[in-house]
Amino acid sequence: MDKIGHPVLTEKTIRLLEKNQYSFDVDVRSNKTEIKKWIELFFNVKVIGINSHRLPRKGKKIGAISGYTTHYKRMIITLKSGYSIPLFSNK
Repeated sequence: MDKIGHPVLTEKTIRLLEKNQYSFDVDVRSNKTEIKKWIELFFNVKVIGINSHRLPRKGKKIGAISGYTTHYKRMIITLKSGYSIPLFSNK
């Protein structure tokens, strides 16, 4: 599970939940096949499609030092109807 980061909850991703699509931030070096295997294994669901995109880096300045935020990839995972992923733990 090192490659899959955390689920993304924004206005758009909450709307996508109605279409049974979930959004996760993942490691930049991972590909769709790896993520599909991990999601199906860890959450015990059936994935029918994955869309991915890299988000643009944002500039960051701390004092005189300037740099960029961490670069990551976001994947939108479409599940077969009848399956779901629990986004919040019951603890």
